[in-house]
Amino acid sequence: MKLFNRTFFHLSSAKSSIWYHSRTRAWVFQVLIAGVVIWGLSYLIHNTLHNLEQRGITTGFDFLATEAGFGIIQTLIQYDETSSYSRTFVVGLLNTLLVSGLGIVLATILGFMIGIARLSRNWLVAKLAAVYIEIFRNLPLLLQIFFWYFVVLRGLPSPRQSWQWQEMIFLNIRGLYLPKLILEDGFIWVVVSLLVAIIFVKGGFRLLQGWKQSQTLVRPIFSIFYPAALLLMGWPLLTFFLVGSPLSMEIPKLAGFNFRGGFVVIPELMALLMALSIYTAAFIAEIVRAGIQAVPSGQTEAAYALGLSRGATLRLVIIPQAMRIIIPPLTSQYLNLTKNSSLATAIGYPDLVSIFAGTALNQTGQAIEIISMTMAVYLVISLFISAAMNWYNYKMRLIEK
Repeated sequence: MKLFNRTFFHLSSAKSSIWYHSRTRAWVFQVLIAGVVIWGLSYLIHNTLHNLEQRGITTGFDFLATEAGFGIIQTLIQYDETSSYSRTFVVGLLNTLLVSGLGIVLATILGFMIGIARLSRNWLVAKLAAVYIEIFRNLPLLLQIFFWYFVVLRGLPSPRQSWQWQEMIFLNIRGLYLPKLILEDGFIWVVVSLLVAIIFVKGGFRLLQGWKQSQTLVRPIFSIFYPAALLLMGWPLLTFFLVGSPLSMEIPKLAGFNFRGGFVVIPELMALLMALSIYTAAFIAEIVRAGIQAVPSGQTEAAYALGLSRGATLRLVIIPQAMRIIIPPLTSQYLNLTKNSSLATAIGYPDLVSIFAGTALNQTGQAIEIISMTMAVYLVISLFISAAMNWYNYKMRLIEK
């Protein structure tokens, strides 16, 4: 009996040891793995720096302050050949954000339109949407970029034979020339007064909705879209007649062999934007179709029973419920579009990869620093898009009571 008690005591004390706690073992193993990873990274960095020193290759970010010495065909900020490499980095970053942002907006609009058309009762519309999807999602993106740039845009006329509209918009082989808006002194006051007017209109609609609900005991459905659109168009016109135009336009004019003035969209940007938008929209369309079909058919039947039209049912009942299914794969397509914009280097669009990880790297030889900065930029952009879409997915979730 004493032997049994002694054995039981030893087993109990052993089981009470920290090594028998799963959480403790997990922390120990994680610390060991983290230590091995840190040791491996430090060894890799030390070995790389040692090899660079042996070959006489300097490291560091001092090159960012030196003069770049090359021009860029499209810049959103002030830039010339005397600017530094840090300025080159900013120019490439802004150009990447420009094509990625515009591509996400256009691909989303086109993808939703094609996805809804895919479910149309009209046989021709549904088949045309299906043909669009099957063609553009099965062609490599790089080939589509080449097609729009070398086949379509390179076939445009010369500047003297430009296609024009109202002698204000011109399209030729060198780009799309548009009137440039110039902000006058009173523009900021117009914007502030417009925002105040929108806030008052939105508050008025909420008061009207609450009063109507108190009278009928039914929450009415008021659309603020049309009043907001009327306000956005009518307020600038009213301001124009009262205090004058807060904007002026600079019209492009043909001078010599090219246009001067106005705003130009270079062919490289147009080709890249069309290819990215059309290619990504094909995938978004299938995501939208799957999300809509995942909503139970009883929701549609209930909406029809309440007297809602097909368009109102889709806009107010089906799409809001389908968004919780659409948003996660839609996030992946946004990330793919942003990363695929790096293919711009194939046609010479001055994005971050083309001018910073390309031209700047060839001139400076600072491969580690430049590639690391470029990878960090794409990582930060992707994480920001993921965070924004996760927040939107959280706001669009269905709350059960």
